[in-house]
Amino acid sequence: MAEHGPVLYVHPSSCLVDEKTEVEVKHLPADYKITLHALIRSEDGDDWESFGRYTSDSSGTVKVSRDKSLGGTFEGVEGMGLLWSMRPVPESKPGRRFRKNNVHTPVKVTFSVYEGHLARGFKHHIPLTSATAERWYLAPEVQSVEVTEGEIKGTLFIPPGSGPFPAVLDLWGGQGGRVEYRSALLASHGYVSLALEYIGMLTAEGNLHHVDNTYFETAFTFLQQHPKVRPDRVAVMGMAFGVSVTLGLTAYSEIVEPRCVVCASGCHIMPLKGSLADVYAALQQNVDKIRYDEKMRIIWRDLLLPVPDDPSKKVKMGEIKCPVLLIVGEDDQNWPASESAADMKKMMEKAGNSHLLTVLLYPGTGHLIEPPYSPHVRFSDFKLLEAKTKVVVLWGGETVPHSRAQEESWQKTLAFLEEHLYDNSREVTHRC
Repeated sequence: MAEHGPVLYVHPSSCLVDEKTEVEVKHLPADYKITLHALIRSEDGDDWESFGRYTSDSSGTVKVSRDKSLGGTFEGVEGMGLLWSMRPVPESKPGRRFRKNNVHTPVKVTFSVYEGHLARGFKHHIPLTSATAERWYLAPEVQSVEVTEGEIKGTLFIPPGSGPFPAVLDLWGGQGGRVEYRSALLASHGYVSLALEYIGMLTAEGNLHHVDNTYFETAFTFLQQHPKVRPDRVAVMGMAFGVSVTLGLTAYSEIVEPRCVVCASGCHIMPLKGSLADVYAALQQNVDKIRYDEKMRIIWRDLLLPVPDDPSKKVKMGEIKCPVLLIVGEDDQNWPASESAADMKKMMEKAGNSHLLTVLLYPGTGHLIEPPYSPHVRFSDFKLLEAKTKVVVLWGGETVPHSRAQEESWQKTLAFLEEHLYDNSREVTHRC
């Protein structure tokens, strides 16, 4: 071992979650076996870890972006493998899901170097050296504002600068509540973004309430009229249930006229000019189609299958007049995203507006397509809002292709928004 021991470099030590991090160990003996380990403590109190086994080169250096991991939670040359291959530590309860609730604090990652090629029990070994990095969803000086405009609830994220900026109405999926991290990241890339709360809303009496389309139209108008927003440059981004809402509004609403839309892991099966309540009703009618895998994890993708031939039971895609980006995991076990995408393409080809459609199909990719380098979650606990009980849901996907899809789809999403909301005309500034 070198006189002063190895030195671990993590660069940058603070950056956005979608930026790459270089991890390098120097001052090791030549041809020296080490294990690089990464650890995150989630806000739920769960520990997530990853590790790769390396052998130093003739100069006593290991560089993760250059050198092969010889085994661990990932193999081969994977510059970001220590992040995307993270999984709950072995003693964790099953069904964990990594999700950042407080975007005002970073995800702290502790990288450590251990002697030898280890496979488990890292907490029982003393590392040779460690370093901590911070990964943020929220760039410096991005403002977050609580929104209570009439009935709408959400958080508005505003980039630094005088503006006005393009904007995104961000509609997450069926878990309910307010999911802010994607909106925070969009604002960190120069978009005013409204993380809209719309599932799991309660009445004054404490009962679940399905919002109608007027709720979304009010939110869209609120964004358009904000002084920091360019009213002609507003997009809508939907995930799962949010896709049904996004496509329905884009096709039929006289108020919601987005410049472009991004739809991930969802479908267009919704009654003509229907609402979120209609989608729920269609799902409830088909509960006999629920399946379970060998470990009794619930599979919901069949609830809306087969894709109906009756045009009155799905969004009239020929009515859409703006560019659409569809992101589809072909192993989505939650929504029939791939079948729906194929039918949408067919409908738009027949209507003559298929030039507006871009479909990103990802084999081996599940439902939860998160920002880049997020841990892949194949299954997790899920709270049923109506029944107030928990089930374990199978989301699908295999770690390597799913992680590749998360990285590429996010890059293509940003490029799509840049093209249609900024016209590639802005000056890009570094964010962290």
